[in-house]
Amino acid sequence: MSEQLLIDSHHHFWALDGSVHYPWLEDEIDDHFFLGDYAAIRQPFLPADIRALIPPGYHLAGTVHCEAESTRQAPEVETRWLTRLSEQQGLPVALVGWAAFADPACETQLDRQMDSPLFRGVRAKPVTAARPDRYDDTLGAPGSLQDAGWARGLRMLEERDLSWDLRVPAWHLADAARALEATPNLRVILNHTGLPWDHSEPGLASWREGMQALAANPNVAVKLSELGSPMADWDERQNIALLAETIGIFGPRRCLFASNFPVTGLNASYATWLAMIEQAIADAAADARQPILHDNAVRWYRLPAPAMAG
Repeated sequence: MSEQLLIDSHHHFWALDGSVHYPWLEDEIDDHFFLGDYAAIRQPFLPADIRALIPPGYHLAGTVHCEAESTRQAPEVETRWLTRLSEQQGLPVALVGWAAFADPACETQLDRQMDSPLFRGVRAKPVTAARPDRYDDTLGAPGSLQDAGWARGLRMLEERDLSWDLRVPAWHLADAARALEATPNLRVILNHTGLPWDHSEPGLASWREGMQALAANPNVAVKLSELGSPMADWDERQNIALLAETIGIFGPRRCLFASNFPVTGLNASYATWLAMIEQAIADAAADARQPILHDNAVRWYRLPAPAMAG
């Protein structure tokens, strides 16, 4: 049997050798990190490390690197480092950088990163509430999805044919759907299965409503990734069900496999996470294995086809 082609559409690399500075990894511990104690990932993670995690039966054809919260003053430093890393080691094959949407420097930050042939888009996280009962505290705040500066940043992406990696907890998904009405041609990839952190019945109902609102926009896809939660214990069976439900909401042509490694490694091994995705595919769309594990990433991130870097 031939190996299954795999594209990991969301992971992070860091060398921690001074090439790029990551305050949350190299300086003081971030007490608000959403998965709690992350000491285990405060060590280098590079192409050889992710290749070593791929289980038998799969060929890692490429990866998409997502910005890893490096020093915000010069996001192009991380982009340039990743471009050199790709030239030397073959991964990543594309990258998602960062830019300050509500800052006058945004345009310059975008244009500098567009010098890299790997640059496909931006992940900029809006201001959000840490818990659903604090939602009203952030509504309309500077840097929120309702901020006019934020809307300006999204328009810049649309004008440059760049994508937006959207990362908000579930109680802001409907807000994101409304914000996107002003940029109907913007390509958006929702991170981390919509972050269904609140596993209560009302919490999951709110997640479903938000996911359906975003899925109504044909330019939005979703990464089947990271189901760790600050509000619920890791539950493999429930997480598989959430992954399968996501495939049902967005359809198998708008779902991308992603590992979020090394961060997801705080809860599960790479092989375990991949097996969970495989089970969700089998449960929800058994004929969509190739699209979800490989083809959709090629299309949504405009990768060389076929992407073959492993």
